[in-house]
Amino acid sequence: MIGRADGVAQDVVAIGRIDAVPTLLKVLCETTGMGFAAIARVTDDTWTACAVHDDIEFGLSPGSPVDAASLRYRMQGLISVPIVTADGGYFGNLFAVDPRSAKAPEPQTLAMFTRFAQLIALLLDTERKREHEREALLDARATGDLREQFIAILGHDLRNPLHAVFAGGDMLERKLTDPALLAIARRIKVNSRRMSLLIDDVLDFARGRLGGGIDVELQQVVDLDAGLTAVVRELQDVQPDRRILCDIRVTRPVHCDMRRLQQVVSNLLGNALTHGSQSSAIKLTVKDEFGELVLEVWNDGEPIPPEFLDRIFEPFWRHSPSGSRNGLGLGLYIASQIIRAHAGALTVSSTRAHGTLFTARLPLHAGASAETVRADRQEEAAPLLEESPAPLPLSQTMH
Repeated sequence: MIGRADGVAQDVVAIGRIDAVPTLLKVLCETTGMGFAAIARVTDDTWTACAVHDDIEFGLSPGSPVDAASLRYRMQGLISVPIVTADGGYFGNLFAVDPRSAKAPEPQTLAMFTRFAQLIALLLDTERKREHEREALLDARATGDLREQFIAILGHDLRNPLHAVFAGGDMLERKLTDPALLAIARRIKVNSRRMSLLIDDVLDFARGRLGGGIDVELQQVVDLDAGLTAVVRELQDVQPDRRILCDIRVTRPVHCDMRRLQQVVSNLLGNALTHGSQSSAIKLTVKDEFGELVLEVWNDGEPIPPEFLDRIFEPFWRHSPSGSRNGLGLGLYIASQIIRAHAGALTVSSTRAHGTLFTARLPLHAGASAETVRADRQEEAAPLLEESPAPLPLSQTMH
């Protein structure tokens, strides 16, 4: 298929960027004895010279139009073969002329021109791929710059005034005595903290989507209990009318990012507090078993419809039977990405009979693969298979 004329200028530039083309045309002329050789970009209406080798002052230069009719009917010493790219597209012609010659080209000369045309097509395909890669690299750099600007705005320009608002609310809370004004000051602090958490979510989402994943700093943590209990206490202080039951039994060091695991627990508990039954306790269980850290958050209440379970960890998506619109719908997505960055997985089950249970599993040790964890689990569980009774539902085991 003959290409459109509006791409001719770019094709002339593309041929000009191929360093081997001048040498190829020179070798072609020296080998065949022709005085002029050129590559022409051909469209429906025009021939345009892209590169030339001229020993006879034929008068064409790169970018000049070529009178194809004159070449065909007035030059007896004309050789012209098509240049076809790898995708089957017709680029143009490799041609040579010499008014001094009236002889028909020899078969071996035509064969040489054909091979040179194939080589030029190959070089052109390579150059086009390089150009696409250059453009992709520029786009990636532009995206990276945009990401850094976006993160800088969120991380600095929005946080600074937000910190000032929180500090102002804190000062008012400490100085005011009027109960109504105290309630307003506390509301300022609560909403400032909530806005800060929203900024954290958007920052993590931007880093995850634009930067290739959420970063974690893994190290051996021996005080997981204290770190996760602090998260529970903070949420309990914000919602003193709700009950959060906590059962953390971790007897081994955990290779993890403590701050990120606190974020996972905060997001999962926050989700349970928002969507769970107001009259029922939220239950957090953390334990180590079979080479894994297992973290579970359970709540009673209206179940997640089965058709929505596969979408529950998508960003900006949520299903709220209660109609609540708190947050941006990023909490569960970010929690799943943090667990994935720990080489683990976050799953959910939800029924009216057993409530909603989020379960995160991640390796206890650095470099542990899923296969190793499964093997450890089978080995440790084997002696207990016939002795252990069936496990009770979470709602019955936590007190």
